[in-house]
Amino acid sequence: MQFLTTLFVAALATYLALQVWLARRQIAHVVAHRSRVPAGFAAVVPEAEHSRAADYEAAGQRLAIVEAVVGTLATLVLTLGGGIAGIGRWATALAGGGLAGGVLHVLGVLACLALLDLPFSIYRTYGLEQRFGFNRTGASTFALDRVKGWALGVVLGGAVVAVLLWIMAAAGPSWWLVGWAAWLAIGLVATWAWPRLIAPLFNKFTPLADAELRGRIDALLERCGFHARSVFVMDGSRRSSHGNAYFTGLGRDKRIVFFDTLLDTLTHAQIESVLAHELAHFRLRHIPQRLVAGAVLSFVGFAILGWLSSRPWFYAALGVPQASDPAALLLFMLAAPAFTWIVGPPLAAWSRRHEYEADAFAARHSDGAQLATALVQLYRDNATTLTPDHLYSGFHDSHPDPVSRIARLRATAAAAG
Repeated sequence: MQFLTTLFVAALATYLALQVWLARRQIAHVVAHRSRVPAGFAAVVPEAEHSRAADYEAAGQRLAIVEAVVGTLATLVLTLGGGIAGIGRWATALAGGGLAGGVLHVLGVLACLALLDLPFSIYRTYGLEQRFGFNRTGASTFALDRVKGWALGVVLGGAVVAVLLWIMAAAGPSWWLVGWAAWLAIGLVATWAWPRLIAPLFNKFTPLADAELRGRIDALLERCGFHARSVFVMDGSRRSSHGNAYFTGLGRDKRIVFFDTLLDTLTHAQIESVLAHELAHFRLRHIPQRLVAGAVLSFVGFAILGWLSSRPWFYAALGVPQASDPAALLLFMLAAPAFTWIVGPPLAAWSRRHEYEADAFAARHSDGAQLATALVQLYRDNATTLTPDHLYSGFHDSHPDPVSRIARLRATAAAAG
């Protein structure tokens, strides 16, 4: 048992050290290059904007280091420090040792983590984002967002926890297989419910009113053989000046959503090219591939949890003297990141390959030069650093670095032209 405790602490310390080391590399690299705009961008990105992006990235990484340290300490307090065990005793005294007590146990720990994250959210919004001119979130909106999020966490999160705990208690030794199937089903329901029931609680969605742009979008969808039921504009400007676009929904009921800030920034041709890139992820089967990968990883996770949950040493080694189903879920949730980070870099590399493929698709079905121009504009508007550290980027980034991406996209567009 002592060996397992030591292994856990060593893994946690290694993961923290890796995060801090990579973040410090990123800070050093972007600061060292803050005064030199990459050659491919020198004509379109002013030096002042490039320096601002470097400062924004460095400030974000410094905050990430503090969050990583605090998160690691919180994990130690909740596990070896007896936090999970103590909250479990409180939940049992308040709601009994049955399902209600188990749900309260899990939600109690999650509530502690949410409260711990609150100061970081406040600083990120009113310190970091405000300092660099991105924040548009009023205090009342921020508070209401948090209240809504916590309420949904209690209601929906509590329901999910209740289902899993009930399965753990009722399904026997193979509960993890039933739990995995239930987890996949919950994910599908959530994907269906998010655009209809949850997202509208936080943002306003209105049908795209620009007839000319809608015509371009419909023509693009027809060329690509893609069906989307609706095109919406989201009031992202209420909270931030960052721009984005995304797809949501399932099957033939998919929706296209544009941030209003994106529509204010890009031309119709650029918006069409960005949409073509997003369409590519569906047409090239990237989304199903990622869903399958997620299902496989969750299967492995549930299998490991199913095995660990029946081992008394699992609980004792991580600071919980009394085995229980809620403790098993919580310990696995807190301990797993210290061991599973190793799959992050391969998944990030896989995602970057998909982004290159989507860019090439967009260049074939729309205008690659317009996509390159749109991406550069988005990099400028979002203060994205053009000079990330290659190790940091390889470990974390799901998208290619801007210099490599724009160079390849321009070459593809030139070849196609």
